[in-house]
Amino acid sequence: MTRVNEMSEREYFAGVGKRPGMFVGRATFHAMTAFLTGYDQSSARHGAPGLEGWHEWLVAHGGRDCTHAWPGQVLHIALPEGWDNPWELPPEHEARAIEVLFRLLDEFLADREGGAEG
Repeated sequence: MTRVNEMSEREYFAGVGKRPGMFVGRATFHAMTAFLTGYDQSSARHGAPGLEGWHEWLVAHGGRDCTHAWPGQVLHIALPEGWDNPWELPPEHEARAIEVLFRLLDEFLADREGGAEG
């Protein structure tokens, strides 16, 4: 088993996405976005890129050019039919939003890795 400090960001977040409840208790979209915001803030404090460019990437990959922060952009992509209250999504929307969140995050990190190599 790879130690957490030896994992790439993609490996780490793949594990989080497979078992979100291990990281936040009750796995809700809100809890997962709070977890990722904490990660981003910690990264910034320690000189790592964190989620730098994530919002812009989401807009370019199916989000909307609107005032929503990145969690709203993920919801635009995951739930194109819309939503009433992001704090109280129906269970099927919660599951879909979390699944799409981690798929998009993996794509974002893959693109960023590819850009670093090119």
